[in-house]
Amino acid sequence: MRMSRHWIRCFAAGSLAAAALLPGRDAGAQEVSLPFRPGEELIYRSKLGRLSGSGKGVMRVEADTIRSSNAYLLSFDFETRVGPLRLEARSRSWLDPERMAALRFHKHERHPLASKTEEVELYPAERRWRSAEGREGRSETDAPLDELSFLYYIRTLDLRDGAAYVIERHFDPQRNPVHVEVLGRERATVPAGVFDVVVVEMRVRDRDHFDGDGSFRLYLTDDARRYPVRLETSASIAGKAILELEAAIPARSAPAARVARGNWSPRSRPLPSRRSRGRRWRRSRPY
Repeated sequence: MRMSRHWIRCFAAGSLAAAALLPGRDAGAQEVSLPFRPGEELIYRSKLGRLSGSGKGVMRVEADTIRSSNAYLLSFDFETRVGPLRLEARSRSWLDPERMAALRFHKHERHPLASKTEEVELYPAERRWRSAEGREGRSETDAPLDELSFLYYIRTLDLRDGAAYVIERHFDPQRNPVHVEVLGRERATVPAGVFDVVVVEMRVRDRDHFDGDGSFRLYLTDDARRYPVRLETSASIAGKAILELEAAIPARSAPAARVARGNWSPRSRPLPSRRSRGRRWRRSRPY
C-alpha cells in the first residue's frame, strides 16, 4: 500500500513541486503567444513500473474568472486501479495568463489508506498566500506558481538543446529551487502516434511526494504547441510512473493570451544552451 500511495501522490501534485521564471512587464518587453489556451484537452493512459496498475488522466484548459479577474482554469484529473484498489487525484489551478501567476490552487488526493485536500488562495501583488486551514506564508516573487501551473509554464520556456535553468517561483519558498534541463531531442511513440519531442528533466524538492528530492521528465512536442505526450516521475519504491498521450483536442481558435517577457528574474539563472534543431509536428486524432 505504501508503494501505491507513494507514486500516485507524485502525479497527483500536478506532477511536481516547482517554480518558474518571472515574466516581468518592462517597458521594452516583447509579447509572445502562449502555447495553450481554453479548449485544449489532453487525454492520457497511465502505467506503473513494477505494479500492474493502469488508468486514465486528463488535462484541460478552460476560461474562468477569479476575484473579478480573467483566468485560465487548469485542471488535472487522474484515476487508476492497482488490483482492487482505486486511487485518484484532482488538481485545479486558476492562472493569470498575462503574468503567468497563479491565483488559486486546489488539490484532492484519495487512496484506500487516507485522503488529503489542499486549498490555497494566492495574492501575487502582495507576495503572500493563505490556505483554507489557516496557514499563511510569504512568496519570493509576485508571479508565483503552484504544482499544476508549473507544468504549463514549462511549455513556454526557451527549450534549446542543453538549456538549463535554476528557478525559484513556487509560492512556498521551502519548495524552491527547481532545476530544469533540456536533455535533447528524440522521437517518441505513444498511443496517440509518433512525435518529435524535446526531453526536459526537472529536479524538485518535495518531501511529500518523493521523500526528499525527486525527478520528473517531460516529453514535449517539438513545435509551437509543446504538448506533453509523455510524463515520467521517479517513485523510488513503486518504480517509474508513466502517463502517455492517447488523444489531444486542440484549443479553440480564439486569440491566445499574451504574456509579457522581459529580462530574466534575479532569482532565475539560465545557463548557456547548445544548438537547437528543426521542429516537426504530427497531430493526433481527436479522442
